[in-house]
Amino acid sequence: MSSVTKGRRQTRLSRTLGIALTPKSKKYFDRRPYPPGEHGRGRRKLSDYGIRLKEKQRLRAQYALKEKNLRAYYEKARHLEGLTGEVMVELIESRLDSLVLRAGFARTIYQARQAVTHRHILVDGEILDRPSAKIAPGQTIQIKPKSQALAPFQVAALGAHQEVLPEIPEYLDVSIEKLTAILRQKPKRAQVPIICDVALVVEYYAR
Repeated sequence: MSSVTKGRRQTRLSRTLGIALTPKSKKYFDRRPYPPGEHGRGRRKLSDYGIRLKEKQRLRAQYALKEKNLRAYYEKARHLEGLTGEVMVELIESRLDSLVLRAGFARTIYQARQAVTHRHILVDGEILDRPSAKIAPGQTIQIKPKSQALAPFQVAALGAHQEVLPEIPEYLDVSIEKLTAILRQKPKRAQVPIICDVALVVEYYAR
């Protein structure tokens, strides 16, 4: 899929779900913040199932996860202590690609994932190329020194991505000019900058 096609797809999905999924899609979403199509401007009442489905799709889209992966996080979360929805988000937010994005090393979750799979990311000094890898508190994430000279990471080091991304959450300690971040503590749902009613997601899967 070309970058142009992916961009159009993200813009259309942003309008469908009612949230801006990428910085690029935000300007289009702000201009036309209603679903695409002939009846986009009209109010369409969703069923209870439709409301829960839409919330699940919102969560999945913000992390660009496959359905089977999101369900797997739900299944794992419901067997752990705490509120299932909150635990599910905390597990997803602890992924390497999620934290690369939150640190401002990438502009979108897709760029963050690509940085990981292309072996640009070190965790505690070792290359880690698995986007779903769980990062534990105290671990250090860094752009590989040889990769820091690449244009995308030089842009990141200037803080350019942070201008369009949410504020760096409290659970990360970031040195943007050094392209280094430390996970200080486990992410908590209240600190995670996503738009989602996780209780409705749980209701969707538990039906």
